[in-house]
Amino acid sequence: MPPILSAQGVSKRFGATPLFEEIHFAVNEGDRIGLIGPNGAGKSTLLAVLAGEIEPDSGEISVRRRARVGYVRQISEFAAGLTVRGVVEAALRGSEGRSQAHVGLEEKERRIRETLGRAGFADAGAATPNRMDSEARSLSGGWRKRLAIAEAMVTEPDVLLLDEPTNHLDMEGIEWLEGVLRTARFACVVVSHDRYFLENVASEVVELSRLYAEGVLRVRGSYSKFLEGREQYLETQSRMQESLRNRVKTEIEWLRRGPKARATKAKARIDNAQDLIAKLAEVDGRTRAATAGIEFSASDRQTRRLILFEEASVALGGREIVRGLNFGVTNGMKLGLAGSNGSGKTTILRAIAGEVPIAGGEVKRAQNLRIVYLSQMREIDTSLTLRRALAPDSDAVVYQDRVIHVAGYAARFLFTGDQLNQPVERLSGGERGRVLIARLMLQPADVLLLDEPTNDLDIPTLEILEDALLEFNGALVLVTHDRYLLDRVCNLVLGLDGRGQARIFADYTQWEQWKQGGTDNTASGDAPRAEAQLLKAAAPASSSGAGRKKLSYLEQREFDGIEERIDRADERLSAARGRLEDPVVATNPALLTGALAELETAQAEHDAIYQRWAELSEKAG
Repeated sequence: MPPILSAQGVSKRFGATPLFEEIHFAVNEGDRIGLIGPNGAGKSTLLAVLAGEIEPDSGEISVRRRARVGYVRQISEFAAGLTVRGVVEAALRGSEGRSQAHVGLEEKERRIRETLGRAGFADAGAATPNRMDSEARSLSGGWRKRLAIAEAMVTEPDVLLLDEPTNHLDMEGIEWLEGVLRTARFACVVVSHDRYFLENVASEVVELSRLYAEGVLRVRGSYSKFLEGREQYLETQSRMQESLRNRVKTEIEWLRRGPKARATKAKARIDNAQDLIAKLAEVDGRTRAATAGIEFSASDRQTRRLILFEEASVALGGREIVRGLNFGVTNGMKLGLAGSNGSGKTTILRAIAGEVPIAGGEVKRAQNLRIVYLSQMREIDTSLTLRRALAPDSDAVVYQDRVIHVAGYAARFLFTGDQLNQPVERLSGGERGRVLIARLMLQPADVLLLDEPTNDLDIPTLEILEDALLEFNGALVLVTHDRYLLDRVCNLVLGLDGRGQARIFADYTQWEQWKQGGTDNTASGDAPRAEAQLLKAAAPASSSGAGRKKLSYLEQREFDGIEERIDRADERLSAARGRLEDPVVATNPALLTGALAELETAQAEHDAIYQRWAELSEKAG
């Protein structure tokens, strides 16, 4: 059977810049393809070309006869006045018009109710703010995304194209979408940077990148299988590149001897040498990888306890977010906030920052505390040029006590000199994300608050961000729907149930199990098998920070109180030594024997507590 959808030799460029050239891409029955690639590689453009929204510059797009293609854009927008049900009804009418096939009233009603029910929208009579007669434009970002997916699914497509569908979904929404795609009868192509999502959904992964000779690398299997396949490809390419370099070196040495081109053989070898040199230049240019230089600056503060919530209650708009909250933010802590959309994660973050007053209890902050906050709203004046977004008043920035020219600083984040005078509004979503992180890094912080920092970032930049957060010496409080980032970086999770309750967990898996009524919060369970496999597969390519272990809940409690135990052990050892120096003890054999035994016990206790402190410190990172 022919592919449902195929692209043959497709190329697309904007201005003088080619996004991709001569791409071949096919979608067959049952395919669940994860489409990845660096920012600017053209993933969203390729998806729009496959959907027929954008014409390619060259090449052909073929759709199997009578096949239906569904398309979910990155931004979900609906016409004013349309209800949830109205959106789905309109999509169904539109699909009838395109296919010239009539759907009966009973069948239409079944499809609408079944599709909206699977998406989590209840009947009109249900007591929920997301019922079918709600206005579509009034929904939160996560529910708008669910509705956009339902809008595409109700047409019963043969292939569904989704562009970054997890960006606005909460954890529950992502798990819902995973279930939908794993059991769906249609094939799908999903652009995503969520590595756990790719691991759980994709039956094959395609990376769009100029790194590959054919423009794409396609590996059948999960995302962890793709990582293994890519590693093999890069090793093979590296060996080929080295062999080519040696051949070029030999030919250049021969050319330098000045061969005469009159002989046919000599002329052929000169031509061949020029071809080899050109080929090596092309391979070198294609494989030259640039990486963003992300490194957050921590202050030199020695204070351990930075922020303390005591019986604190937080409310917003008359709704109680959390009550009786008791926890502290300490130096070196990496805390993740978990909970569904609307549970109050951003509000808690703003309460930590001091932007939202607490409704009850007390919040204590260390003196002159420096808090740096990346808001989910991404506040940035898009009319500014890149130069002025990074350096408002001059052509230099101060980073880690060094003055750096703005061009050099921008280059750390993969921006070219030509982009410095372009307005920010002309940058892609991922590039804007890099601008915000670059601005953030100029501010030394005791506490770093990040609200969904991963939106629009590609996977290579995400990996660099993870390493930077692991190396950050201050306190981190992180809100993210990226479960991989949460698992790898955070050593504690504060779970919010959306009804005023909050509890501390050792990791996201433990929070998820507690939420489902699986286990108590005193022992962290094993990660799901597929996700554990992904962490294992990704480990060889990660920095030394990636291998750090996390503290369990009990270990974290022990670590929080270990400074007091160290102080007591120091005092006891000092007292035991002082007793030995007492002249009365020194001249009395019985007292001296007892003092020596006490010193030995105090020394053993002292050594043991310091050894335990070292073990926990290494584990905590």
